Amino acid sequence: MNGAVKTLPALLVAALLLSGCQSVTYPPLAQVDKVDLRRFMGDWYVIASIPTFLETTAYNAVESYRLAGDGTIETTFTFRDGGFDGPPKRYTPRGFVIDANSNAVWGMQFLWPFKAEYRIAWLAPDYGQTVIARTRRDYVWIMARTPQIPDADYARIVQFVAAQGYDVGRIRKVPQRWEPAAPAPRGPGR
Repeated sequence: MNGAVKTLPALLVAALLLSGCQSVTYPPLAQVDKVDLRRFMGDWYVIASIPTFLETTAYNAVESYRLAGDGTIETTFTFRDGGFDGPPKRYTPRGFVIDANSNAVWGMQFLWPFKAEYRIAWLAPDYGQTVIARTRRDYVWIMARTPQIPDADYARIVQFVAAQGYDVGRIRKVPQRWEPAAPAPRGPGR
């Protein structure tokens, strides 16, 4: 119970920060034309981000999605805090598809009734890499199905993020180190 009580204020602050009013006007943010939700489900390693305050010291960060029977997206965000041997952290927001035509815009609910914008701005054709963005250009996540991506892919994705109006100097690479004996994360659609 104490852990839940301590987590509640952090989640409330995160929800308020993520759902705040937009004060700067930007050109339209890129968005994937159509996302196959079943293919998008599964585990995504967070390669880099402009992090929220909850994840500034995240190691081995993984975002996992599962399509629920009611059409919402059960989300689990896990990481180690402060180092590879740091305490494990786990958050379980729920995603709600806002744009059913594209499936690329979600509301991510950490705490009722707040839903933070979650926009799939770019997605590789093989569903192996993605960029999650927000129209406020405050947070961004570069994610992949593998814990590392080629340097050329990373540079190309950061260039895409910069073209969307982000200050890429704020991007933090998320340290990822996994033991070879560890089970592989679930792939697309599992």
